[in-house]
Amino acid sequence: MAGTQGPPDVHTRPIPSSGERLPIIGLGSWITFNVGRDVEARLACTEVIRHFFARGGRLIDSSPMYGSSQEVIGAALRALGSPRGVFAADKIWSSSPSEGPTQAEETRRRWGVTRLDLLQVHNLEAWEAHLPRLFEMKAAGAIRYVGVTTSHGRRTSETERLVRTQPLDFVQVTYNIVDRELDARLLPLARDRGIAVIVNRPFQEGALLARFARRPLPAWAREFGAASWPQFLLKFVVSHAAVTCAIPATSQPAHVIENMDAAYGPLPDATQRRRMVAWIESS
Repeated sequence: MAGTQGPPDVHTRPIPSSGERLPIIGLGSWITFNVGRDVEARLACTEVIRHFFARGGRLIDSSPMYGSSQEVIGAALRALGSPRGVFAADKIWSSSPSEGPTQAEETRRRWGVTRLDLLQVHNLEAWEAHLPRLFEMKAAGAIRYVGVTTSHGRRTSETERLVRTQPLDFVQVTYNIVDRELDARLLPLARDRGIAVIVNRPFQEGALLARFARRPLPAWAREFGAASWPQFLLKFVVSHAAVTCAIPATSQPAHVIENMDAAYGPLPDATQRRRMVAWIESS
């Protein structure tokens, strides 16, 4: 769903295949939005999405694998009056080739959108069967973009091969200040091939935040506008030239505001990125 681009000073990056720009911070929903029928938890998720949009966010990512997350997102969007500009990113997660189209339609219905913006093959599951169908759906206008996802650094070689050989719009991978293996090949390859990169697990599912929670933020982090550890870690990820968007997940409105603030102000340059890595490795 093309729409508003957020406040003019939010950092955005273009989707190489179209030129459409996305804010560099998105919103994940793994675990955090799987709240079932808990009324209070659903209201909290709605507030997360409200603040996400208010700070210029657009891309929300989910999957059929994520329990009730899709329904919770859909309910939140309805409660917020179906905000213009939401970029609906979801996935096909099935080992059965025949289930792909049905699952995609059910996902669209749960979100309550006219069409999904991006459909990705979740963790490369049966990609040989699903990708051709997704490309057909894109050609027919049923979706706007096609991608594949991986996580935890798994199946990197196979992902590289797909980036080299398939006309993908997006690839989603795990990357953060500790897990930097993709610096060597996959991220430069995606950039050279004109494929947008979504980064999952920028905090190692909270492990990095817990690791540094009791450590003071380096004073020099102010040079690139980081006022907290989440912003420090996110600014490292999104300052990589190949990265289009990072998708931290949270169920806390205060945390989504803090995360979105990483999309504003200066970003680390190459020298500062090296200093960040050196500091982390020595801590």
